[in-house]
Amino acid sequence: MNTRHLTLLCLAGLVAGGAHAASTGLDLATAERLATTARASCAALGKDIAVAVVDASGQTLLQSRSASVGPHNLEAARRKAFTSLSTRQPTLQLGRQARSQPDTAGLHYLPELLLLGGGQPLRQDAAVVGAIGVAGGGGPENDDACALAAARSLQP
Repeated sequence: MNTRHLTLLCLAGLVAGGAHAASTGLDLATAERLATTARASCAALGKDIAVAVVDASGQTLLQSRSASVGPHNLEAARRKAFTSLSTRQPTLQLGRQARSQPDTAGLHYLPELLLLGGGQPLRQDAAVVGAIGVAGGGGPENDDACALAAARSLQP
């Protein structure tokens, strides 16, 4: 294969990859909108938060926190988002399941998973296109409710 063909093949791959990423609808603008929705939901509860959004491959698209929220919450939000993406379920549900069923208790020992409420998968149609994680909102139920409000905003 000559250099010209290799270059064209690489460009075609980049274009196809970009088209795939765009078709999920989970880009930085969408991540910012999701984070704004989560912040507004928690503000209605009188809480500031840290929030993270990951794409379908687990890469962080956005992380932010209010100045009044401890810095550890930024990493907690990212790990909640990653956990929800990886398991394709809300982390509040997953954590409760892991604590109540011996068969899933070992999930606590996987290094990147964080089994605390506040992670929600992001779905478009039936596909999981990413996840959002919320931390610092005053407890797992609050974190979960704020993440859920953002996740539901993706649905038509």
